Amino acid sequence: MVALITGGSSGMGLEFARGLVARGYDLILVSNREDDLQVAASGLGSELPVKVRTRFQDLAQPRAADDLHEWCVGEGIIPDVLVNDAGMFFFKELGVEDLDRVQAMLDLHITTVTRLCLLFGQDMKERGNGYILNVSSMAARIPAPGITVYSATKAYLKSFGRSLSYEFEPYGVRMTTVCPAAIATPLYRLDPKWMKLGVRIGLIRTPGWLAKRALKALFRGRRVLSPAFMNIWLPPLIAALPAPIVSRIWKRLR
Repeated sequence: MVALITGGSSGMGLEFARGLVARGYDLILVSNREDDLQVAASGLGSELPVKVRTRFQDLAQPRAADDLHEWCVGEGIIPDVLVNDAGMFFFKELGVEDLDRVQAMLDLHITTVTRLCLLFGQDMKERGNGYILNVSSMAARIPAPGITVYSATKAYLKSFGRSLSYEFEPYGVRMTTVCPAAIATPLYRLDPKWMKLGVRIGLIRTPGWLAKRALKALFRGRRVLSPAFMNIWLPPLIAALPAPIVSRIWKRLR
């Protein structure tokens, strides 16, 4: 059994890798951080007798999914599990100077994930089984200034994953989309002291906590998972804010 994990060198991706290693899966870790990949592979390979391979690749490129799929085919690998975890984040008012960064996010969160799901999903359909886990976010339900593109791409992932899960189901392919709330990863560049405080009081969850629940949902066939109490109260609360208040808050933050 083989699991392919994008963004598998750190954060949630690394915890997904640990969870799958514990289930007996060999791994293919894909990331644009070459040094972190080697460290992750060495650590995971020493925990249990599984094979860990790495693929150093920038997935924020239009042809990234096709190149990765072609590499796997060339290596004779058809993953049993695909985890699309690679992501990027920035918080700011958008301007023309951000066009390249915006395009990279669109390619990474939408183009690459969509094509990976369809390319590897076709292999799984022909085989008659497989599992795909996409990582969206609670931000999918929070269109807000500062995270304009991020929340929009995560909303796409949630909608795309839920719909595609029905199309895959008759072929024996399970697909789950997880929408985490606040998770303690370097992605958001939060001050470490505030990160630790958030984890201590339960407002922020650890990557291991999230990975355990997401993998359980995947293998049980859940279509969408929105873990953590924050997922229940925060999006409706933000949605209920009057537009003038949202504007006032943004003026203070920008």
